Amino acid sequence: MSTPARRRPARPRRTPEPPGTTDAGPTDDAPAAAPGDRPASTTGGTLRRSPSRSRPAGSAAGAAPGGEAATTASDVDGRINDGQPEQGAGGAASAGVEEVTDPGRVPPADAGAPPDAAVTPSAGPDAADAGEPAREPLPEDRFLNRELSWLDFNARVLTLAEDPRTPLLERAKFLAIFASNLDEFYMVRVAGLKRRLSAGLPVRGGDRMPLRTQLDLIVEKTAGLAARHASCFVDDVQPKLAAEDIHLLGWADLGDPERERLRTYFREQIFPVLTPLAVDPAHPFPYISGRSLNLAVTVRDPHGGAELFARVKVPNNVPRFVRVCRDLPGVRFLPVEELISVHLGQLFSGMQVVECHPFRVTRNAELEVDEDRDEDLLQALERELARRRFGPPVRLEVAASISDHMLELLVRELDMAATDVLRVRGLLDLSALWQLYGEADRPDLKDPPFVPATHPRLTEGEVPRSVFATLRDGDVLVHHPYHSFATSVQRFVEQAAADPNVLAIKQTLYRTSGDSPIVDALVDAAEAGKQVVVLVELKARFDEVANIGWARTLERAGCHVVYGLVGLKTHCKTALVVRQEGNQIRRYCHIGTGNYHPKTARLYEDFGVLTADPEIGADLTDLFNVLTGYSRQTTYRRLLVAPQGIRRGLIERIEREITHTRLGAPGLVQIKVNSLVDEEVTDALYRASQAGVHVDLIIRGMCTLRPGVPGLSENIRVRSILGRFLEHSRIFRFGNDGAAEFWMGSADLMHRNLDRRVEALVQVSDPIARAELDHVLTAAMSPEVDAFELAADGTWSRRQGVPDTPPQHLQELLLRRVGGTAG
Repeated sequence: MSTPARRRPARPRRTPEPPGTTDAGPTDDAPAAAPGDRPASTTGGTLRRSPSRSRPAGSAAGAAPGGEAATTASDVDGRINDGQPEQGAGGAASAGVEEVTDPGRVPPADAGAPPDAAVTPSAGPDAADAGEPAREPLPEDRFLNRELSWLDFNARVLTLAEDPRTPLLERAKFLAIFASNLDEFYMVRVAGLKRRLSAGLPVRGGDRMPLRTQLDLIVEKTAGLAARHASCFVDDVQPKLAAEDIHLLGWADLGDPERERLRTYFREQIFPVLTPLAVDPAHPFPYISGRSLNLAVTVRDPHGGAELFARVKVPNNVPRFVRVCRDLPGVRFLPVEELISVHLGQLFSGMQVVECHPFRVTRNAELEVDEDRDEDLLQALERELARRRFGPPVRLEVAASISDHMLELLVRELDMAATDVLRVRGLLDLSALWQLYGEADRPDLKDPPFVPATHPRLTEGEVPRSVFATLRDGDVLVHHPYHSFATSVQRFVEQAAADPNVLAIKQTLYRTSGDSPIVDALVDAAEAGKQVVVLVELKARFDEVANIGWARTLERAGCHVVYGLVGLKTHCKTALVVRQEGNQIRRYCHIGTGNYHPKTARLYEDFGVLTADPEIGADLTDLFNVLTGYSRQTTYRRLLVAPQGIRRGLIERIEREITHTRLGAPGLVQIKVNSLVDEEVTDALYRASQAGVHVDLIIRGMCTLRPGVPGLSENIRVRSILGRFLEHSRIFRFGNDGAAEFWMGSADLMHRNLDRRVEALVQVSDPIARAELDHVLTAAMSPEVDAFELAADGTWSRRQGVPDTPPQHLQELLLRRVGGTAG
């Protein structure tokens, strides 16, 4: 690294001892704890509630002091997510757990209300209140399998591609998203299952499905989805594109002038970078890089001799689809692998080409870094990234036309099983359809364009007003992509960098763009003499290389760069600005659900709150001290922070709804997240449903909870909303007997998020912001809105509004509400 004097990671990253008793919960490297095995909560803070109400006759005993019934106290990821690739899939890596925070004191929805009675700790969601009969154990089959649930999510993406009402090029886009999602699922989740099976590690997950059974069901389900995927493209989308004069052609479809142009292109642009690799006693089977497109070729000497195998790698630095002719109407492409295949005679001069088939390998993409051993995490990650490309293969995709003997050779040389093979009809790797989507200038075949609106509070008048002056008048809740990232969050950081009264900027960076204006602003601030602290998460999956580069850029500019806590990913989205105003210091904050990434902010649905609230400012100061120093902070005023704090804090609030319901008030829990996998939170929701609490869940991806089971979850509804934008926000609402609480932040309800990441949820108290969150949650559950619904048996069905009424799309409703304009 440059500037050794600032090399924060040169010393070992710390592993502080957790203060007090921990509640780590199940991790991904150990069997999940059985419900009821969770240790007693050690929250130690207060959970403010609505005023006391009289207990109805016949209700449960066990009142807390003051006349209230005692309430009990208790990571997609992804992509995708994710992890989901960013369009969906997720994954997890094993890591240690340390206690970072505790839910602490939580103010009521009405910021002016006084604190109420302290929460009484309990043994968890299965414990009975005093005076109640012991609770019946929850059924053992109450959890769906997370891997199959993820495949169901990708099936919903495929449904959008199959829907004839989706604009045609958007259908091609969804086919590309499906393909890239499935790649990451195999690279992370399937690879992890195979590793656990080969190592003899125990089964994890609430459904307790054996690893071998999971892998067998994944193979079966993936084969069906892949067949649907190929059929959608070959039989439906590709012919309809051709009808719109957008052609994916074969060599036989071209005329002589087009062929001559392509021969010249091949000779000048492609042939020089091709390297045929023979396989014989003098040439071992070549290494096949992950996700590369290859040609398996058999040749023989026309004058006699055995057939010989060779591999030709399709270069990844040339377009997958070669533009045939720009002089003719429409758009005409030829797949580059077909262009290579018809010119193989130039690569194997004097030989006869017997057969040629494309194939593709997916490899394990997990990183293994011993953070306790490695003093320099950045260098350790660089070493591991170099090794990742040599991960074991987990999937082999081949053309459906491949011969049995050639397939047998590939399987043998790659040391794979027959169940790892996927025969594909049509083109391999349809993620390349993104190129088609981008190069086809046909706005009539895409979603209507829009320009994100500037938030009304941030609109500049004749006399420009700083973001800081606006925030002194109240919080601003921005909803991306409907609200512009550039005129809100980006402007907040840029104005902080340029403001001479700003003393310090502290920021977390998990993912950002290749030409990040956020990084540019932080560099400007450091060069202007401000104190700039940036926590760069080096372990952000598939962004490791980019983040290593950003860390070095920021260090060279004079920023203090840190990498977080040993064994934990820092996933929270937080920024803190410290400003001198007269003789006082004021803190301005941003806490969001999405990354500081201006490009994905136009594609992902996320919330962020900009605020000058002193309590939130104090909380973020404490949190950054935990992340950069040796602070043992365990209580926060307006934040829930993982690990430790979020799971406990959410379960406490769910149990509070149970108490209100038993006292005669309507209980309500509404949650919008990317994934719900955590067993403890799920069991708390089951208990809430059994008590009569109404539970609405809006889950984009994995959901292992079974809704609608009589006696268990008949009061739970689960919906999934997909559309042109990737639903990415995490919102939580608790009815609280009319004094509703709203929370938002970075955490999904997964083991990785709650146990092995630093995540932050912030309580939203501004009335206008609360009303906006309420509107989104209410609209998402409306029967008129197009959504997928989960049944008790684990199947998803699409609900497209009420009968005889055109379906309403939530994202279109929000576009009209916020006022994004066509552009």
